[in-house]
Amino acid sequence: MTVTTEAAGATAERIRLRGPYFAGVTAMIMLFLAASSAPSPLYVVYQQLWGFTPTVLTVVFAVYVVGLLASLLVVGALSDHVGRRPVLFGAILLEIVALVLFVLAGDVLVLSVARFLQGVATGVAMTTLGAALVDLESPGAPGRAGVVNSVAPTTGLALGALGCGALVEFGPAPTRFVYALLLAGMGLAAVIVALMPETSARRPGALASLRPNVGVPARLRADVVPVVPVMIASWALGGLYLSLGPSVTAGLFDLRNHLVGGFVVTLLCGTGAATAFLLRNRPAVRLLAPAAALLGLGTLVTLLGVTTGLIAVAALGTVVAGVGFGAAALATFGTFARIAAPHERGALFAVAFVISYVAFSVPAVVAGFAGTAFGLRITAEVYALVIVALTATALVLRLALARAARRAAPACP
Repeated sequence: MTVTTEAAGATAERIRLRGPYFAGVTAMIMLFLAASSAPSPLYVVYQQLWGFTPTVLTVVFAVYVVGLLASLLVVGALSDHVGRRPVLFGAILLEIVALVLFVLAGDVLVLSVARFLQGVATGVAMTTLGAALVDLESPGAPGRAGVVNSVAPTTGLALGALGCGALVEFGPAPTRFVYALLLAGMGLAAVIVALMPETSARRPGALASLRPNVGVPARLRADVVPVVPVMIASWALGGLYLSLGPSVTAGLFDLRNHLVGGFVVTLLCGTGAATAFLLRNRPAVRLLAPAAALLGLGTLVTLLGVTTGLIAVAALGTVVAGVGFGAAALATFGTFARIAAPHERGALFAVAFVISYVAFSVPAVVAGFAGTAFGLRITAEVYALVIVALTATALVLRLALARAARRAAPACP
């Protein structure tokens, strides 16, 4: 009887602590994404200090994504086998090394190494933290993990870009102070991980899981495939804003205030985060078509602002696209959180982030080379048209799938 009572008490204690640790994991997601977007407003500063072209800037951006994708492919499922806490400790340690290199960076080579290590750390952290959120989700609040996995990353991106832009414009040591603050945050994250309980049982196959193998279980494919086009369109747009957004603002609109450069990223990502939160109770499947439509419309309006030189029009278009961005994130990550079994969570979130970051990076890298060869204006216009084409394709596919599902449904007697 005593043993049973003690076991019940321990279980009750774990349930009671779910809320604080759920909040702690949420904060860590925002911290890692804030760190990843912090360099965006600084790229213009680095260009002025070291005199490199938009092509070099985009290569630095691409190096980050290469590291991130490599970690997703290799380590994405590791926490399903060895537990969440050891993998998170490794990610935090690597992020600390990257942030120290940012503080010391005096040329493009050191900056590139720092971004690569940061990409690896972010990839490891995001899949593991996303899975841990689902593990810690309260049985009384199903779906909360999917909402947080949609809201927290975009919130982190927005806060990192805006906060860094403000510090660069008004704070001391613009290329160092922001990283010192992030280092303090990572130290706090390490403390949280040290205190939190392990949420995933150890399973054999850890070494085998390191073999790059991105795939979706057959039983989940019908749920995953419809969200992929919207995911590609939304993250391709996000990649443009984070890599070239401040440069476009400075070069095309002659707005060289670093806070404004950070605000450009925040306008997209912050609007996306707010939208995902406000729509958190809507079924994910119903958000796919509106997300595609709003992404396309917002991009068209932004393109109009760029071609006419009207900053207010471009800002309005960014807000509309941000609404689509947030709805798309909620639809995609809400779907993944709902359909994955506990032993599939790390691997499935790795697939989600691989798709997202390939879409996030490859078009932005191409845009960087095009910006050097053809100029920022033409590059931004062509990129916007590609995004519109992607969203139109996603919308048509989604509507076609909906019609097919209605035809396949049995008629009511």
